[in-house]
Amino acid sequence: MALDLEEQEQLDEAKVWWKQHGNKVIWGITVFLLAVAGWRAWETWNRNQAAEASMLFDQAVQAASMNDLKTAKEAAGRIVENHSHSAYAAPASWLAGHINYESGDLKSARAQYEFAMEHAKDDGVRQMARLRLATLLFDQKDPAGALKLLYEPFDPAFQGLAGQLKGDVLVAQGKTTEARAAYKLALEKLDDKSSLKPLVEIRLDGLGG
Repeated sequence: MALDLEEQEQLDEAKVWWKQHGNKVIWGITVFLLAVAGWRAWETWNRNQAAEASMLFDQAVQAASMNDLKTAKEAAGRIVENHSHSAYAAPASWLAGHINYESGDLKSARAQYEFAMEHAKDDGVRQMARLRLATLLFDQKDPAGALKLLYEPFDPAFQGLAGQLKGDVLVAQGKTTEARAAYKLALEKLDDKSSLKPLVEIRLDGLGG
């Protein structure tokens, strides 16, 4: 069917426009499709990385529970080295720090606790690392450094542990009144079934007053 004059003019205009802009349109569509493909590839890569980090973390925890500390440290180290931006990096670093602390390698433990504090995506992991680092600093005869960490706010779940450790540090500094207050706070915040509670009561009684 023959086109009328108006339709022919519109077709001619479309041809002219396509001649001028067609390559840009094709290039734009190509870039868009490449971006979509790249994003999907990135998502797939991220899922694979997260799955590997999760598997390694499970391996580290299981090995630690079986006292296979070498395997636990190796798995945790691979997470920190290869998946440092994943949600598992900070917990893995905390776990490696705990193993090294118990093994007497305080230098490595300190570095791992500091990494966990800096990179943790979860406040609970960050506060656990802060508590462990404060304990390590106290063991290294740095009570001022330990107290600096302990005076930062803690969530209620950690306030009992923080209060107990703070009390110990203050006792070592001869600050009996402040230590007594810290122990009292610890008793308030610790669960009644906590094995620490009787120990804190003994320490508080030992201060008198």
